Amino acid sequence: MFQPRPSVTSLLFLAAICAVSVTIAQDQSGFEVAASDPAAAAPAKVENTIVSSRRLLDVIYAGGPLMIPIAICSFGLVVFVFERFFSLRKSRIIPGPFTKKFLEQLKEGQINREAALALCEKNNSCIAKVFMAGLQKWGRSGVEVEQAILDAGERVSNELRRYLRLINGISTVTPLLGLLGTVLGMIHAFDAISVVAPSHADPKTLIATGISTALITTAAGMSVAIPALIAYLYFSGVVDRRIMEIDALGMKVVNVISAEALASEQHRGARRSRKEAA
Repeated sequence: MFQPRPSVTSLLFLAAICAVSVTIAQDQSGFEVAASDPAAAAPAKVENTIVSSRRLLDVIYAGGPLMIPIAICSFGLVVFVFERFFSLRKSRIIPGPFTKKFLEQLKEGQINREAALALCEKNNSCIAKVFMAGLQKWGRSGVEVEQAILDAGERVSNELRRYLRLINGISTVTPLLGLLGTVLGMIHAFDAISVVAPSHADPKTLIATGISTALITTAAGMSVAIPALIAYLYFSGVVDRRIMEIDALGMKVVNVISAEALASEQHRGARRSRKEAA
């Protein structure tokens, strides 16, 4: 299971402390100005009202250039999640009507090797590919048939796990992008303090801009990473269940078409014939 690295967590904690410290210093400075000049408090309230009513696009734009890769990761996450939802449906991987009818006909001896291969090739689902690999070893020992099914199951499992690494990568990369935005925002905020004296600019505006950028990118990165991690865990569980079902169904085929199973069936048929003749 994915777990955050201690180094990344420590950096996030330190960045949060820096942001809180700068915010406290800004609040204290603003409080002193308001106490000395009551008229200066009114513009501050108006400015806070304007900032709090910004549109979502304005907030995203204020996050800086790192919002672009985070937005790309978000779009990719939506595409891959919908693709996996569609591809990992049970009816697509293990179609119930085909599987049930195929196993019944195979067990009752209603189809031979060629007919069974033709049915699997026509269906072309994941379970049909596994059945086809076992049918190609029809009449061989149980070990050979089982190994062929296991090899086909491994190939199918790789196909089912497609794009899961990308989803996991998005859940790992986007927090780092948000952390990078936090670091750049803190650099901008503290660099503003050093240049405020010669430029005679308002330090509160420069510091607030840096902190806003830092917090927006962090929030955006986590907003993408959390759903990505949940999706990765969910789809990993779905794939594991599908693989277990395919393995169990493949063993049923082994118990029917292996040399041991065919010899046992012939022996039982001969005994029934002798009983009917007697």
